[in-house]
Amino acid sequence: MNEFFIEYLGLFITISGFIIGLGAVTVIDLHGFFGRTSSYWTEATIRTHKVTKPLIWIGTFLSMLGGYIFFSQVSFLPIQKIYFYIFSILILNGFFLTFYVSPFLINQEKNKKAKKLLPTSLQNKIIISFLVSFTGWWSSLAIFLYIVLNK
Repeated sequence: MNEFFIEYLGLFITISGFIIGLGAVTVIDLHGFFGRTSSYWTEATIRTHKVTKPLIWIGTFLSMLGGYIFFSQVSFLPIQKIYFYIFSILILNGFFLTFYVSPFLINQEKNKKAKKLLPTSLQNKIIISFLVSFTGWWSSLAIFLYIVLNK
């Protein structure tokens, strides 16, 4: 295949992943932030996370796949390892949210407690997860742009 096409494809897939993933992360993080003290936003967060959760996973996968394709066409920079290291952390964070927080939220909704504020201990864990998510997504985007501009 033409090297330009492969590089373009990798760039396109990566940017698509950031648009989808970072957009979904921003939406659910803002919902979660407002839901700390508001029953309205707690319920909205529970409902919204059903849409944002798969979008975040899709964005993560596309950002990693696209990065892998794109990086295969450019000179190696040590910072490329950091890009994938950050996504490893984001995946672990995603496992926590998908397999710990999400079942709790779905259970709240099923038991007609969607408007009830989350326990403080869970809120604290979600705040840490938010910080990991926010920092990880924006840092990986900044690193990717650095690599694109210095290839």
